[in-house]
Amino acid sequence: MTGERWSKTFSLALIGVASFGSLLPLVLAVMNALKTTVEINTNPLALPSQLHWENFTSAWRNASLGSSLLHSAEVAALTIAMVCVTATPCAYVLARQQGRGWRILTFYFMATTTVPAQLYLFPLYFIFAKLGLVNSIPAVALIYTAMFSPFAIFLLRTYVLSIPFALEEAAQVDGGRPWQIFFHVVLPMMRPGLLTVAIIVGLNAWNEFVIAVTFLQNENNITAIVKFYNLTGQYSTDWGEMLAAAVTIVLPVVLVFVFLQRRFIDGMTAGAVKS
Repeated sequence: MTGERWSKTFSLALIGVASFGSLLPLVLAVMNALKTTVEINTNPLALPSQLHWENFTSAWRNASLGSSLLHSAEVAALTIAMVCVTATPCAYVLARQQGRGWRILTFYFMATTTVPAQLYLFPLYFIFAKLGLVNSIPAVALIYTAMFSPFAIFLLRTYVLSIPFALEEAAQVDGGRPWQIFFHVVLPMMRPGLLTVAIIVGLNAWNEFVIAVTFLQNENNITAIVKFYNLTGQYSTDWGEMLAAAVTIVLPVVLVFVFLQRRFIDGMTAGAVKS
């Protein structure tokens, strides 16, 4: 076997192992969601003897997943919108401005990515309770915006750095104002980065638990992740319904990522190579 053929075989083997390891939990969850509790307890790795689709209908009805999924989608959509609106101009300024003060500001945004949410959870809850913002979906989206914006800023900054400054100079010569240059020259070239940011931020907002369970305590605005957590005690003996609820919550995220994975990978690699 030649060296090139061996390298290709080894790469395919690594890809196969990685794919198997990443898909195995999801496959097991779907497989066990179609079983009864007795079958799951007997052998969770075995195929179901009969497909029990009623687990999904029971989980949807008993857990009221429809409303909680809508709340999760609302939180994710608001977070994506606010992060993109605030991080895009900030990334542009940090990429184009030079000087010690701007480097310090860049370092500050980098440092904020290392601060755990639990560190400011109690004072933040105290402030939000005083302002009457507890049990408010826009308020939770605002917290997520503060949490995810530093990452978005640094990712988008790489796209601004990849844009030749000569294009902006040419627009200035043609009489373009700063805001016109930003919206008509820079922003269209940042679309791959914005899509990547939207996917990552949306996934994080959909799956986040600590902030959601702390600030959303009303059944009328609870998210799907918190709803599933609240169900663990009520349906702890019916593993089929619990796994069906888990698959229902995860499925929209998986479908979105599969549908946009090509654009996501292109966006990540484009930013990495061009910066």
